[in-house]
Amino acid sequence: MHPILEDIQSVLSQEKLSVEDRLVEVCKLLQDYNKHYDWVGFYFADPEKRELHLGPFVGEATNHTVIPFGKGICGQVAESDKNFVVPDVEVQENYIACSIDVRSEIVVPLFVKGINVGQIDIDSNTPNAFGEADERLLEMVNAEVAKIL
Repeated sequence: MHPILEDIQSVLSQEKLSVEDRLVEVCKLLQDYNKHYDWVGFYFADPEKRELHLGPFVGEATNHTVIPFGKGICGQVAESDKNFVVPDVEVQENYIACSIDVRSEIVVPLFVKGINVGQIDIDSNTPNAFGEADERLLEMVNAEVAKIL
């Protein structure tokens, strides 16, 4: 088990906190544990409108509070149901810039009972910041988050 998962499970089990508050704490834990995670947040799907809506996050505020399915990395993950790692955002087509400082991004879908209900999105100001270890960690985090949704 990844060392941070115990802390995340502990936060997620605190039923006296709202789901939103628990997810903010998960974002903080991920950012504190991984110094190259400069922005950490969740987007949740509205399948009828085919939009993602910004949920709990830590990092700089973003204007991208609603993202249409198919637009940007997050919107593409909403349609593909697959992880998307972007080593260099400057050469990525269909990329939505949240900050001029962002150099790489990872988005991992969040499934509840087999349905893609959202995703965790992480930006880094470091080029090529994310690898397979990040993907596996975020898949495990999302599996834990799914238990409280």
